[in-house]
Order: sequence, then C-alpha cells, then structure tokens
Amino acid sequence: MIWEKSGTMNVRKLTRCAVYTRKSSEHNLDLAFTSLDAQREACEAYIKSQAHEGWRLLPDRYDDGGLSGASLARPALQTLLADVRDRKVDIVVVYKVDRLTRSLADFAKLIELFDAQAVSFVAVTQQFNTTTSMGRLTLNILLSFAQFEREVIGERVRDKIAASKRRGIWVGGPVPLGYAAVDKRIIIVPAEAETVRTIFEHYLELGSLRALAADLERRGIRSKPRHRPNGRTIGGGCFGVGALAYLLKNRFYIGEVVYRGEAHQGDHEPILDHALFAAVQMRLAARAVEWRRRLRAAPALLSGCLFDERGNRMSPSHTNKRGARYRYYVSQAVLANKPVAAGAIRRVPAAEIECLIITALRHHLQANGIAAHSMPDNEHALVERHIERATLTSKTINLQLRQVADIPDHSGQHATEPLSPATMITIPWSPPVLATVKGIIHVPAHNSPIKPSRRDALLIAIAKARQWMDDLACGRLADFAAIARREGKVERHVRLLASLAFLSPRIISALLDGTAPADLTVTTLVRALPLSWADQERCLAGNPGVAST
Repeated sequence: MIWEKSGTMNVRKLTRCAVYTRKSSEHNLDLAFTSLDAQREACEAYIKSQAHEGWRLLPDRYDDGGLSGASLARPALQTLLADVRDRKVDIVVVYKVDRLTRSLADFAKLIELFDAQAVSFVAVTQQFNTTTSMGRLTLNILLSFAQFEREVIGERVRDKIAASKRRGIWVGGPVPLGYAAVDKRIIIVPAEAETVRTIFEHYLELGSLRALAADLERRGIRSKPRHRPNGRTIGGGCFGVGALAYLLKNRFYIGEVVYRGEAHQGDHEPILDHALFAAVQMRLAARAVEWRRRLRAAPALLSGCLFDERGNRMSPSHTNKRGARYRYYVSQAVLANKPVAAGAIRRVPAAEIECLIITALRHHLQANGIAAHSMPDNEHALVERHIERATLTSKTINLQLRQVADIPDHSGQHATEPLSPATMITIPWSPPVLATVKGIIHVPAHNSPIKPSRRDALLIAIAKARQWMDDLACGRLADFAAIARREGKVERHVRLLASLAFLSPRIISALLDGTAPADLTVTTLVRALPLSWADQERCLAGNPGVAST
C-alpha cells in the first residue's frame, strides 16, 4: 500500500493498471464474446477487488488476437511496452503468465524493463509477488513449463502435418495454379487446369523456359492471383523463368504430394497424365545437362593468351551474386599471393576487355583485305585463329597476331593467307581504377546513387548492343537470329537489348559520371524509353544528373 502526505492527512496514491490479453488462434474471434473478453473480465474483477489499495483500471485496451506467445512482435504488446517506458502504467495485469509470453528469455527481458520503470506484474490466477526472490523463482518455473508446452505443441503439429502428407492429404499453404481450396479440400478449377496443360505442352514445343515465358506473356497468360487476409492481392503477373521451372516440376499436378523429398499418392484429382509430366521432366533434365556442358565448353575468350606487362598470365575468374555471374581476368601473381611480382594491371572486367579486343581485331582484319564473311562468327574461333598474345599495360593493349591464318575458301578447303605485314596491334585504353567488393570488380563512380553492380550491368549491356549493331552494319552477321545463335540467346532477348545501341549520349554520360537514377535498370531502358534522344532525356529528367549532363 502506498501513501503520500498532504498537510496532516495521509492520501492514498492511485495505481494505474493496464490489462493485457492474448489468444493464439483466430478461431471464434468473430463471436460477440471471445476468449479475450473473458480474460479482460477476470482481470477487471481482480482490479476492482483491489480498489481499497488504490488500483484503478486504465481505459486503453491491449488485445492481441490470433498471435503466438513465442515472440514479442505483437502490436498490442508493443503499445503496452511503449506506455510502460513513458511511465503511463504502474501495474501490468494478465489472466495467466503465458498470456504475456511463453519464452523464458523474452520474459526475462520484460521483467528487466518492468523493474527499470518500477512497474509491477500480476497474474490474477497465479498469486505471486515479483519483488521477492521466491516470486521470481515461481515465475521462472511457470515460464519454463509454458515454454515446454509450446515446444510440445509445435512437435505435435509437425508430426500431424507429416502424417497427413504421407497419406496424401493437403494440409494448407499456397494452392497451385489449376486448383482451389473449398471446405479444406482441393478441387480442380477447369479454366486454370487448361492453362496448366497449355504450359506443359508449349514447353515441349519450345524447349526453353525463356521462350515459354515470352510466349505466355504474348498470349496474356498470367500467374495465379492470391488474396491476402489484409485485402492485398499478390500474383496475377507475368510468369518468370523461376516460377515456370517450379511449376513444371510440381508433382502435385499428377496427383502426388511431396514431403521431405518423398512423393506420396494424394487424395486430390490430377490435372496431367504421367506421360506428359515425364516428358517434360526429361526435357528439363536434358536442358540442364546441355547448359552445364555449354558452360564447361565455353571458356573465357582470352584464356591462355592474355598477360600483364610483366609476363604474368591473366587467368579467367568469376563470382556470383544474386543469380548474376561477374567475369574478370586476374593476374597469376595475385592469385599466387605475390603482389610484388604483378604488373600495373592486376585484374580487369572480362566483358570490357573482350569486347575491345574483338572489335579492334575485326577492324584490323577488314582493313587488311580479309572479307567479313571469311571471318568465323564464333568469337572463340576468331581469337584462337588470329591472336598469339595480348599484353595489358597501363595505357595500351598490345595484340600480337599470328603470322598466317588458316582461312577456309569457298570450296570448303583450308588455305593459308598471309596477314598484313604489321603483326602487332596497339589499342589505346585507360584501365579503370578497380574496387573489389566481396570478389566483384566494379568501376567506381563519383557520388553515384546507383549500385555498382547495376551500373556495371548497364554499361556491359550497352557495349554488347553497340557491338551487335556494328556487326549488322558491317555485314559480319546477317540478322538478329545469327547474333542470337552466336550468343546462345533467344532472338527476342537480342532484339530488346539491341535498342540500347541508340541510347542518348547524355544518359550514357550520366552512367559513367555516376549521376544516373538509382532505380535505372536494363529492363527500364529497353522497354520504357522511346527512341528519340530528347524523349529519353525527358523521361529521366527527374534526375538532375541526367538532365544537366
């Protein structure tokens, strides 16, 4: 009991009480009288019984419905803790200790906060005093059992889910395209089921996930929209390559439920027959093997012939980040941990050097009377046939060419045709000052709002697009289909990327200066910008760096 003196009389100090209630599930929360109301009613009755001690109920409600006690991330609890820190509460009242939390570690944090703010804690069905050591021991014992109960409940739920899935019963989660959940059972949606069959059949026809994604986008076929309880809708957009790969491998469509790598016969009706599904799996596996073989068979263009100025071989290397591969050449002296023996150029971005050398080599060959149609379309073959050695210095790239080139004539026979007497090409260049961030090489920008990885990707894409348009203009390649075959890409991708060759010089300068918008991407440039330079700059005029470049 707390008293304060006022003149000659003792006046009782009022104690402000906040009631906190919680319910783990959302079941029956829509009723007129819920478990939360029952808890609050019991707490209010207890506070009234302590009115002679000066206890008074605060009008604010702190109710968390449908939230677990395993975490403190609960809106009403956080509001209560904020009021405790602001010294608006003297006593926190709950029905039982586990309503506040079921975690012993979280409870220790709460008690520490309550002690720091001189706040007491009361559970109306479990009488104890937190200010004494015996009361704290009682609380810790109760919380230990509450945590044990929560863990046992979790184990029971996991065991029930495992047993249900082994029997092929759907136990919840996102419903795949083609199905709907009605009264806790899975039924087929005819229109969506036809879409699923179309996706599988068209993949067998096209043989490529990217081509399939483009075909579905052209047909207006979208992913399944899903409505969240908060009113937000997700999905309903164009299919991505990853989503299509997951859909094509989903055994749910042949009436099976997969649990921990094992497939069990489900109790829902299949959409696909086993023959179609098996054919798609074989095609996916074959494409995966083909892709791995292509990666192994396609080494870096300058592998074995690129050196630094001190004679150290520049070996190809790469790193992966967020699904993107970044290639570069690094000096063997650096790889051998001998930085003193390395030349001035220790590592360079692979795409930039390869594009520069291939362009210079083609121009040199044309200038010396070798027709474009006589050159191999494959860049690997071009380098192997004509380049003996490429040396990087701080100001130039020196190409030492082979004395003769083995060039096929029109009859299909091979003949040796001498090259120009000048067997050395000097390419002026200014190597970028490289910064290594987790193994990725970036060209640093001054005061750049754009991420280095995104900026590098944009510059490389622009360089590729210009090279392709130069190949078409000079007659080295006949059309976009030939470029697509050479690059191992689909023709639609090449056509989209080729528009970057006509990008405004001011936008490119903004990229180089580091003043381009932070959200600028390759997709934005190829799909959203017009062909007119002035219109392109107006589209990006919101960024001062672009407008004033």
